[in-house]
Amino acid sequence: MKFVPEAYIMPPGTRPGNTKVPICENIPVIDLKADPTKLSHQIIDACKEFGFFQLINHGVPEKMLKDVLEVSEEYFKLPAEDKAIMYSDDISQSSRLYTSIDPMKEQTHYWRDALRHPCHPLEEHIQSWPQKPPQYREVMGPYSIEVWKVSLCLLDLISEGLGLEPNYFSHETEGFKVHVLSVNHYPACPDPSLTLGLPKHADVDILTILLQQMNGLQILKDGQWLAVEPLPNAFVVNIGHTLEIISNGELKSVEHRVVTNQKLGRTTISSFIFPSYSYQIEPAKVLIKNNSPPLYKAFIFKDFLATYVTDTCQRKPPLERYKLQA
Repeated sequence: MKFVPEAYIMPPGTRPGNTKVPICENIPVIDLKADPTKLSHQIIDACKEFGFFQLINHGVPEKMLKDVLEVSEEYFKLPAEDKAIMYSDDISQSSRLYTSIDPMKEQTHYWRDALRHPCHPLEEHIQSWPQKPPQYREVMGPYSIEVWKVSLCLLDLISEGLGLEPNYFSHETEGFKVHVLSVNHYPACPDPSLTLGLPKHADVDILTILLQQMNGLQILKDGQWLAVEPLPNAFVVNIGHTLEIISNGELKSVEHRVVTNQKLGRTTISSFIFPSYSYQIEPAKVLIKNNSPPLYKAFIFKDFLATYVTDTCQRKPPLERYKLQA
């Protein structure tokens, strides 16, 4: 392809353009094997200041990281007829392959293909995953288990740092048990100045763990776009809107976007931790004090998810309608 189709050209003012975006030199790096007495405070500070951090020594083997990236790239190289089995524009379908975000609602399409499927518990969902490449399930299954463990570890540390009750996010009776993987492919683009792989947004979930091997992710910090350069074998972690609400605004879900590359395709794997759809989301009661009234009203997560999709497509702040007026 020599030209960007008109449907993928971003409106003026939202295009990345040709301006070089600087590397974020001071994004926090959290070492999960560091002093455990300091870890929770380091993570809380990172989530307050940046909403993002890179995670090293997380315990997921280097070979596993390499294998999941390779099998993900193989998936997107499959013949179109093999991938068509998973393709669907129905956003209510839990396991599916799709293009952009929501072609039926969005004003402009984004330069991305995504394979998305639930993961936890693995035995309930793995049969809905792709059967090709033949090693996809045997590689991605163990990875999903390992990244789930990392997510719960991080959420326990965040809970401790916020002063919430122990295991706030990991009670089996609680609603924080939805784990979804999104395998994203951003093909090489003839003119990256006109397109975006994903628009400016903050995630709707509790916690996101991203595996990437090349530049493309950019975060908005103090009004400036900064590129997140991947560290070898590291995860990029960010908190979502739901955790910002639970923390009553102490932690920040930060806006970010994905840009494209003229010469190379980019494949990433995002791991999302969601509440169950029927779970009520509200600021944690222990954080509500006389001098810290609730900033957000309570709501059912599935209702928030619906308005988030609509607001993001219309480029409106998704949290605005849930804020309590001071």
